[in-house]
Amino acid sequence: MPDFIRARREGQKEQRLQEIKAATQALFEELPYHAITLTVIANRLGCSRAQLYQYITTKEEIFLLLCEDKRRAYFAALQAAFPADCGYTPEVFAAVWAGLLNAHQDFLKYSSLLPIVIETNVSVERLAGFKQAYYTEVEDVLRLLETQLGLSAQKAQALYDDVYYHAVGLGSSCWDNPLIRQALEMLGRKPEDLGFRQRIRQFIEMCLQYYCGR
Repeated sequence: MPDFIRARREGQKEQRLQEIKAATQALFEELPYHAITLTVIANRLGCSRAQLYQYITTKEEIFLLLCEDKRRAYFAALQAAFPADCGYTPEVFAAVWAGLLNAHQDFLKYSSLLPIVIETNVSVERLAGFKQAYYTEVEDVLRLLETQLGLSAQKAQALYDDVYYHAVGLGSSCWDNPLIRQALEMLGRKPEDLGFRQRIRQFIEMCLQYYCGR
């Protein structure tokens, strides 16, 4: 990418940033998080590490942007899946929500890195901007839960949090990890198939029973 450094206009800078994100995402599909460095990203882009510093300071800044992209895609899918007049039963609501989480496991995968990795190595200004966008965007999701399920604001928040954190934890146990697979093979054990979609659907159904009083 010989012209990578020559971005001068705002539109060009945004294009370069998109290229950085795309390269990092592709690497994350191939390598574990710790193996991805700014040097590795620069090599994938065909530029120098110094050139990357024109746009970002740490790799966590790139992953923070990717987390935001994944979150927005997931939130948009939630809004589309539950139109105002859908009238879904709790069982159908749980099945649809579980399907969305299953389809957006990339959102969960990036989210699993947020608290202890990504958010610990970005500037407070960037993190504040990320958090502010989240609080603004999640309000629409919470209103959806309030309206569709007849929940109070407090219960809608609790339901969203319970499903989100359980999905992140369950997802991290379901994703294929070559090192874990090799270790289990050495022990003569097979990785357990946890069945993410089915188990998260059952969990959502349980939460709906609790919060909706059914």
